[in-house]
Amino acid sequence: MDPVDAFRTLEMRVGRIVKAERHAAALKPAYVLSIDFGPAGLKSSSAQLTALYRPEELVGCLVVAATNLGVRRIAGVSSEVLVLGIPDEAGNVVLLTPDRDVPLGGKVF
Repeated sequence: MDPVDAFRTLEMRVGRIVKAERHAAALKPAYVLSIDFGPAGLKSSSAQLTALYRPEELVGCLVVAATNLGVRRIAGVSSEVLVLGIPDEAGNVVLLTPDRDVPLGGKVF
């Protein structure tokens, strides 16, 4: 498969976190996020963001997520999307986020 075609198969969209709670059953500290993707609807994700973010800081944040990887069960929670981030020097996840307001559900290209 051509590398550009391979990239196009991954669907990445922008969403806004509307709810963030500690994922008490997770083996590694994590949050359960509810993310609004506009026309694509509300999706859930389990994300290991506890080192750098508090739940109340996450609510309202725009994030980029892979939305077509299928659903995974993580410690009893359906994780429908994979929120994208980059590790800092200590290996903690820093969220990938647009630097301006964009339409929810917008596709990354």
